[in-house]
Amino acid sequence: MRSTGTSRTSRVGAILIALPLLLPAAASAQSAGNGLTGLIDSIFSGSNAPPQAATGQNGAPPPWSGEDGASGHPLMTAAAIREAAANFQNCVAAMWPDAARRNITRENFERFTAGLEPDLRIMDLLDSQPEFTKAIWDYLDILVNDNRLAKGREILAKYKPQFDATEKAYGVDRYIIASIWGIESNYSTQMGDRSVVQSTATLACIGRRQAYFKDEFLSALEILNRGDLKPEQMRGSWAGAFGPTQFMPTAFKRYAVDSDGDGRRDVVDDPGDLIASTANNLKKDGWQSGASWGYEVVLPKGFNYMLADRAKAMPLSQWEQLGLKRANGQPYPHPGEKAYLLAPAGAEGPGFLMLQNFRVIMKYNPAEAYALAIGHFADRLRGGPPLVQPWPRQERVLSRAERLELQQLLAQRGFYKGTPDGQFGGQTREALRGFQASIGAPADGFATSEVLDRLRGQ
Repeated sequence: MRSTGTSRTSRVGAILIALPLLLPAAASAQSAGNGLTGLIDSIFSGSNAPPQAATGQNGAPPPWSGEDGASGHPLMTAAAIREAAANFQNCVAAMWPDAARRNITRENFERFTAGLEPDLRIMDLLDSQPEFTKAIWDYLDILVNDNRLAKGREILAKYKPQFDATEKAYGVDRYIIASIWGIESNYSTQMGDRSVVQSTATLACIGRRQAYFKDEFLSALEILNRGDLKPEQMRGSWAGAFGPTQFMPTAFKRYAVDSDGDGRRDVVDDPGDLIASTANNLKKDGWQSGASWGYEVVLPKGFNYMLADRAKAMPLSQWEQLGLKRANGQPYPHPGEKAYLLAPAGAEGPGFLMLQNFRVIMKYNPAEAYALAIGHFADRLRGGPPLVQPWPRQERVLSRAERLELQQLLAQRGFYKGTPDGQFGGQTREALRGFQASIGAPADGFATSEVLDRLRGQ
């Protein structure tokens, strides 16, 4: 699952809006509508079914709303969408010269694009803006649960030879791979059921991400042309992510491997190829063998939360000198390792010191909440305990209207320099810290109703 926004592109698209201060506002395309995104969307709706399961009349997928997209982008107006949809077949046909340059045969181009129609429902998903989000503790409760852990242990036992071989070849922790598999698709049970070719073709010709998705569409055709996968295997999210660990077509091209030498890189139905390809992805992104992703830590009273910043990495020994102890009381195995501090629920919740491997997980999906879920789930699969410190579950998550108001009030007071949009990212966090520091509150960047009330009262 990766981003198609400002971060490195490749795994997802539908964490378009998510946990306050944790998931990037434009987060992406390798997870848009895939198993994880389905799960995230179900978090918003209170169900446990992926968005692909939603149906309209007679069991058919719900139709496009016919409305302008929430982004306000000129290519997302209803008129622009209709105009592009009317030209869809011409747009697809015009991509043949690019396909030929990728050594796709004319026969296969015609075969795999025959009868393609745009899936306009994707336009609503591309610009989706849920009114409410879930707090990180609710997100972790849903993703890291006893049923999923039990299934993960079954998977680790069932495919032990494949995990053994992969660990030896790539040096990537099996528990991290099993965690990604479990969280991305709930162990292959929530992978999405949209045609990857149709989804990427739709997005290549309609809407605000055409250049990005043109590459994904042509890469999907390359996969089919080469014979790695069959069209029926390439079904997944509305953004084109497919398989149990949700590869976008371009990510497949970069990372997929043929682990058993059968001539095909099958990340959908071949567990060996799936496990090895996911490990290869992490290794090429900088995975450090034998190292952890991070540690839960207890922060001392009066701690300066301005240090909780991804850009302010320090050796673990230095954090320890500042009073940050591991929550389980154990020493840091490698005090010289550099880490940054993440305090996802502010001063009232647990803190985490994040190492290089956490940053690698964030390349898979550029969201701190996702990477924390992966790391914690892997630790639980390994036999580790739940998190030690409690979350501030009494805190109410702000609605989108309240998030927008908070940004507007921060902007009025000179703290926020961006355009208020109701979607929280690093810029909002920094602005909020500045305001908190100005009133003598812990500058933890955690958006609460109390902070909003203080802004209203200023």
